[in-house]
Amino acid sequence: MKVLVVGANGQIGRQFVQMLDKSGTHTPKAMVRRQDQVSFFNALGVETALASLEGSIDEIAEAMAGCDAVVFTAGSGGETGADKTLLVDLDGAAKTIEAAQRTGVSRFLMVSAIYADRRENWVDEMAPYYVAKHHADNILRASGLTYTIIRPGLLTNSRGTGRITASEQLDGGPIPREDVAAVLLHSLSNEHVYNKAFEVISGDDPIEEALNRL
Repeated sequence: MKVLVVGANGQIGRQFVQMLDKSGTHTPKAMVRRQDQVSFFNALGVETALASLEGSIDEIAEAMAGCDAVVFTAGSGGETGADKTLLVDLDGAAKTIEAAQRTGVSRFLMVSAIYADRRENWVDEMAPYYVAKHHADNILRASGLTYTIIRPGLLTNSRGTGRITASEQLDGGPIPREDVAAVLLHSLSNEHVYNKAFEVISGDDPIEEALNRL
């Protein structure tokens, strides 16, 4: 399966691209927005596509050409304002979904956020972020694409353990970005998580087992 990784230069995206590249099963295509981000992927021998989530749907669709699946790992980042969150995390996701519909790429994985579907858990300072994730998830659900929405807890840079807890709703907790990337890899072709949304944190269960129990 050839996979377009949107947000490939992010912390989860880079790890996921490398996992795909080593998988022997899937082939990554890294979508990045700046030319200076290409060299990292060139060094890996990974194909890149230059496109911006603030650009046109046609631009994103062109980057998607030849792919079988899309994994959306992009985010505006914690230091940007609500305007960028709206443009990237919400509208950028919506445009990517529409590009997939146009190009016939039916498999779509979304990295969302824990509590995205529970307004009662939103904190005021992160409300724009949660609003963006909430509505992007709903747009994906209604798109007709074969989706998987992964909602990780507090992201850390610890080494991954390969063990998680996954459920439709959790009470919160941390998870290494490396393990989120691994969950994406295990979810790509796992029909058990097709058209499902779930939260994920560090836990005791091997990733594949946890996913198969959802």
